[in-house]
Amino acid sequence: MEASSADTVRIVSRHMVRPSYGATPMPPSEDIHLTPWDLYGISVTYIQRGILLPKPPAGAGDETTSLFNSLAFSLARALGRYYHFAGRLAVEEHGDGTVAILLRCTGEGAELVHAVAPGVAVADVVGSVYTPSSVVRAFFPLNGPNVVRGLDAAMDSSLPVVWAQVTELADGVFIGMSMNHTVGDGTSFWDLFNAWSAISRGEELPRAPAPVHARWFVDTSPHAVRRLELPPVREGFFTFSDASVQKLKARANDEMAGVVVAAISSLQALLAHLWRAVSRARRLPPEQEAPYALLIGCRGRMPSIPPGYVGNAIVFRMIKGCTVGEILDKGLGWTAWQLNRAVASFDEAATREWLDRWAREPTFLPPVSPDGGGARMVGSSSRFDVFGNDFGSGGSRWACGAATGTRATAR
Repeated sequence: MEASSADTVRIVSRHMVRPSYGATPMPPSEDIHLTPWDLYGISVTYIQRGILLPKPPAGAGDETTSLFNSLAFSLARALGRYYHFAGRLAVEEHGDGTVAILLRCTGEGAELVHAVAPGVAVADVVGSVYTPSSVVRAFFPLNGPNVVRGLDAAMDSSLPVVWAQVTELADGVFIGMSMNHTVGDGTSFWDLFNAWSAISRGEELPRAPAPVHARWFVDTSPHAVRRLELPPVREGFFTFSDASVQKLKARANDEMAGVVVAAISSLQALLAHLWRAVSRARRLPPEQEAPYALLIGCRGRMPSIPPGYVGNAIVFRMIKGCTVGEILDKGLGWTAWQLNRAVASFDEAATREWLDRWAREPTFLPPVSPDGGGARMVGSSSRFDVFGNDFGSGGSRWACGAATGTRATAR
């Protein structure tokens, strides 16, 4: 039986890390109005990702304490570059059934937790196809009884929008970070995480593109939205090897040879496999529609989004019209092709229309689906720089996520 997190991970200390600006003047306090892109994810838990590193080499002094102090210093520097992640969310009531949710950039800081798990080895985390979820969750500060969603932070202005945790294992160190999805998407998360890692290695951060903190609105989009109550969700973890993913990709492209315009990617093949497997496992009737929701990044697809844009810039794309019978009978390639076409069909005009409409007719992640379990949704990206974060230790080897259902092994 898997040990509980309380038996394996112990909190040593908590520190509020305020941004350090160096020679750069401290920016003035400001309120940033959040966009429909930002508010769309307010119902979900924080983005939580981290990396597992070798233990610092033996030497004079307490290596782990020295590493923790170094990470606190480099996190302060990273927050100086991405200063709005040191702010707090706030809610303004308008008295007409609408509210405005703001990011107050006051430099209050991000919380950094120091924890130890002397009874947990690296092999305990990555040595099995089954993720020890209760242990991995304890590597992040916002799980179990402390689970926090974006709306919780908006209603409690004392909660940071970024948390981090350094956990000392028997033979390794786990560095995890949690970010409120309301203030940033996966790109923003990894920009901050990559900056933290680069500063820890003693590298100079690139000057361009500089972070753009001002939010991007369509001209007609209001800043207030009506209230909506949201249901809870349940989560699970799955792991796939590189070899398995490559086999799926080859099979999907072989099945659709001469049909697809753009080659089916590894991610599309894997998602199609999951789409079919879950439909089969749930024994859904063949005639039932099984829609699939994708989160597609808008950076690089919309020229008006500036380089370095910080915040959320993702669009929800629902694939409809596919029945369970078609998904199971027409094969992996055909199913992956539906995902392939959805990505290729991104339309800037339709995205602008959705942004304009959202404030009047808000929907939130995860979407409420009355279809009896046929809907699927996927986010994140395989293009994020995860394994380049070594924090000066010589190379990260594993990456884990909590509250989002994924684990990646070394590549």
